[in-house]
Parts: sequence; C-alpha cells; structure tokens
Amino acid sequence: MTVRPPAGGAGLGAPAPDVPVFVISVAAELTGLHPQTLRTYDRLGIVSPGRTGGGGRRYSWRDIEQLREVVQLTSAGIGLEGVRRILDLELQVEALRHRVVELEQDLELADHALHQTLVRQDTRTNLPVLHAPAPAGQAVTVWRRGRR
Repeated sequence: MTVRPPAGGAGLGAPAPDVPVFVISVAAELTGLHPQTLRTYDRLGIVSPGRTGGGGRRYSWRDIEQLREVVQLTSAGIGLEGVRRILDLELQVEALRHRVVELEQDLELADHALHQTLVRQDTRTNLPVLHAPAPAGQAVTVWRRGRR
C-alpha cells in the first residue's frame, strides 16, 4: 500500500509535514518496516519521532519520508552508521542552503541600498548603514569622506 501526503501540504485539514500524528503501527505499514526496527532506529538516533505524554512514539510525514530513505540506503548496502552520517550531512546541506538564501537576500538589499545612494544627486551622502548584526569579532565599518 503506497500512501503519500496530501498534495498542497498543510491545507484542507491535512497536518503539516513536521506534525507527529502516526502511531508506530501505521508508520511501520507506511514504510514496510517492522515496529521493532522503528524502535531500534529511534534508539540509535537515526529517526527521532515525537512523543506523547505517555511516551508513545508519533511519526510525522517527514519522519516517514526519512524512514523510506533509510530503507533505500540500507537496501543499497550502507550500514546504519553510514546512514546516520548521510542523514546528518543532508541536514547540514539543507541548513547551508537556507543560509545561502539569507545571504543572497542580504546582498540584494545591500546592492539596492548602494545603488539608491549612488543615484542621488547629493554627492556628499555617505554609504547606507545596514542594520544586520555581525557575528562577534567580524564587524567592519566603512567610512567615506565627503568630496571637497
């Protein structure tokens, strides 16, 4: 039985991809894994489902997709430690992608602010001040003297 999350994500009453809603028996059926295998993956930290107040595991769509990826990797002959490392690296890559998008947006804003400053007729205008916090020890301030 192949079940996919509803198209459109969290719309029309469907839970968001990160909301833990599936009990272990449903997660096992959706992934084709035995519930004991899911418990082992949880214990090893390969997939960490949410927990209920009583300690029961609840899996999200994202957990189900991650478990399916674990199945593919182990089927390809990769050991569990290798699978864990691959999943960790994928998380790092995703975080870096988000950071690149943030930096690109900051660059666009700075470029726009610089362009707006350069187009002005007043040649004594200093460069704009960007109010993005710089990491400790990495702040640089550029000063430009007015033309005489």
